[in-house]
Amino acid sequence: MDKKVMVEVSARHIHLSKEHLEVLFGKGYELTPKKDLSQPGQFACEERVKVVGAKKELAGVSILGPVRPETQVELSLTDARSIGVAAPVRESGDVKGSGSCKLVGPCGEVELEYGVISAKRHIHFTPEDGEKFGVTDNQNVKVKIVTEGRSLIFDDVVVRISPKYAAAMHIDTDESNAAGIAGAVDGIIITD
Repeated sequence: MDKKVMVEVSARHIHLSKEHLEVLFGKGYELTPKKDLSQPGQFACEERVKVVGAKKELAGVSILGPVRPETQVELSLTDARSIGVAAPVRESGDVKGSGSCKLVGPCGEVELEYGVISAKRHIHFTPEDGEKFGVTDNQNVKVKIVTEGRSLIFDDVVVRISPKYAAAMHIDTDESNAAGIAGAVDGIIITD
């Protein structure tokens, strides 16, 4: 069976809570969709903010919508170290006790006591995809990426299954650079 999955690069971005969106952009503010993403209902926004760490800042960081219950900043480990922020490798949503930073928008600032992570590489699958590929929710698999001169196998790739997902693997910019990936590529899932 063909065990190929599309691999996409997820660059630094922020998911905002409604409360923090209004602090940064003003009361009653709504995000402006710019581009739909591979996951149903998810979109990149026109809005951008500054992420400030202990050493320096990253300007123009993208916001992804829609709003979420908690604010989450996703940085590569290189980004986090460069600005002086501790960003543990975590699954999306697991933000308690993670890194801290300041977010600066056009109307205000938010001091995050936690919420900065480096997202664990993962694959989004529907239940049907999971059955087809012979994998279960929260299972760790390996994924082989074949590129010119930089092929590699990613280990510790967590499978996340939900009827709300579309099949896609997400890696950050550090990981894409390690494999020499430009744009989306196919990866081969290894479950043995």
